[in-house]
Amino acid sequence: MAVMLPREKWTDERLDEGFARIDGDIRELRHDLNNQVNGLRGEMNARFDKADTRFDKIDERFEGLNRVLIGGAVTIIAALISLIAALIGVNAF
Repeated sequence: MAVMLPREKWTDERLDEGFARIDGDIRELRHDLNNQVNGLRGEMNARFDKADTRFDKIDERFEGLNRVLIGGAVTIIAALISLIAALIGVNAF
């Protein structure tokens, strides 16, 4: 023979209390999640700022290297033009 437990009665008031508690829990979780997301955003922004600073320094170094390479190329071209002019001048006589 199976023993049956008495069935609980769910009144509207009990249901409202349960939903209110669940609603409060959800609001608290949402608040905690928003705080964590905002904290994470702050950390990410700080790290991105640090990375931007590093990339700016690297960019400055590349610009300096570019100036050196262009100056070297101009010097080599000027030397070649002078050499060609000197060779043409020697052969002209």
